[in-house]
Amino acid sequence: MSATALPAHRPSFPATLVELTKLRISGASTFTAAAGYIACRRGVDLGLLPTLAGILLLAMGSSALNEVQERHLDARMPRTWHRPLPRGDVSPAVAGILAGTLALTGFLLLDFFLNPAAAWLGALALAWYNGFYTPLKRVSAFAVVPGSLIGALPPAIGWAAAGGSLRDPAILALAFVFFIWQVPHFWLLVALHAEGYEQAGFPTLVKVFGRTRLARLTFTWICGTAAACSLLPVFRLLGTLPTLLLLAGGALWLVLGALPLLREDLRPAVFRRVFMNINLFALILTAAVILDPFLK
Repeated sequence: MSATALPAHRPSFPATLVELTKLRISGASTFTAAAGYIACRRGVDLGLLPTLAGILLLAMGSSALNEVQERHLDARMPRTWHRPLPRGDVSPAVAGILAGTLALTGFLLLDFFLNPAAAWLGALALAWYNGFYTPLKRVSAFAVVPGSLIGALPPAIGWAAAGGSLRDPAILALAFVFFIWQVPHFWLLVALHAEGYEQAGFPTLVKVFGRTRLARLTFTWICGTAAACSLLPVFRLLGTLPTLLLLAGGALWLVLGALPLLREDLRPAVFRRVFMNINLFALILTAAVILDPFLK
């Protein structure tokens, strides 16, 4: 993208910060962490506030560090060329310092106000995302499978912050559902933006399988995500009729809405709609876990 295509004015610093730290995605991770905390405590207490603040800051720091790591690749993709670093709105040095400050502050909040287990689990999430998954994406089209541990860690951090054991089958079940969910979520993005990823040098499953086979593989993982939700009532994360109906209805709606992925004449609108559905399903799942203790 040429420099002449860039807008004449620079966005404000708050707007740049929101984009640099991927605040919407960081906020979604924090929401799933809240589910882990509330599920463990079976309610809300003051410890939830430093938990959410610490996890949000860690997620924001990790996201900003990712943008520093991938700034040259982002500049080659239509989907990401307008991000703050490729546009020159902020320097890599400033973004790196900001990322480190946010992540360190989040770690210290979890360690000081809650417990070391939550803090070090947060550090593991950052290390896994920035130190393992980010470089692996450049060499393997299957990087998202081990990388999906990132989706499983936020609820586990919330659970640990509430004093729960990470060996408890309940949190393992919840983390597993988010692990499974993360895979089709990313593959739908790949199906939508494969050419851009390949232009930047990323290997993609569209190149390995083609869009039709990838769509069918994605549908299988979506069905697996819906089926994995049955673990939640088994391990008593959900026990009230309203939340059971909410989750069951959401899972059925997700699978039915993904059926167009099995068509031969796939269009971008299909992937876009299913991508929106799977994101909404994550909110439904998280809301069900959060609401359950309050409906008994």
